[in-house]
Amino acid sequence: MLRHVRRIFLLLGLVSGFGSSSALGADAGHGAELARRWCASCHVVANGQAQASADVPSFASVARRPDFSAERLAFFLLDPHPKMPNFPLSRTEAGDIAAYIASLR
Repeated sequence: MLRHVRRIFLLLGLVSGFGSSSALGADAGHGAELARRWCASCHVVANGQAQASADVPSFASVARRPDFSAERLAFFLLDPHPKMPNFPLSRTEAGDIAAYIASLR
């Protein structure tokens, strides 16, 4: 129950913090830096990256999903989930990473 309430508050924070579907105010350049630092050990985060885990999607493939939403992705990054390390991202950082991924569409 508490986790469900936490998700609702995170979602409300994201909706109020990001505004429209383009995650207003998000910095894709900063998101690219964060992705190279924190995500590239598992995901292919940019063209020319030589190594990543075989069983995880590239950022470009995530961006091309028909149901892709930068807001939903940022929310996903803020909520701990078992298959990924628990990085202590701020809402701004999660939005920046989501904006970077969206820029790969």
